[in-house]
Amino acid sequence: QVQVVESGGGLVQPGGSLKLSCKTSGFTFRWYNMGWYRQRLGEERELVANISSSSIRINYADSVLGRFTISRDNARDTLWLQMNDLRTEDTAVYYCNARSGFYDHWGQGIQVTVST
Repeated sequence: QVQVVESGGGLVQPGGSLKLSCKTSGFTFRWYNMGWYRQRLGEERELVANISSSSIRINYADSVLGRFTISRDNARDTLWLQMNDLRTEDTAVYYCNARSGFYDHWGQGIQVTVST
């Protein structure tokens, strides 16, 4: 069955770094465009960054541009999000997404908290 599992979240101080991982199985990862989304408490889910199946196209939300880096390894069926210079406003539940045509797979989400 399809599995999308995030890891690497936690508590970090402002200015710190975290690297999120998304390990997938049960579908052909290299065919899918991948993305990271986040949802702050009381707000709607928003796109953080996405990357095309071959890594040719990458997009970032303006709020994370220059601080976050999305990457993938199609041989390992894995997606990452390197987050640097974290701010309190980056606190959210982060979700990994895999999308291809009508197929749309989500992870369960992982908490990232930026606080002193």
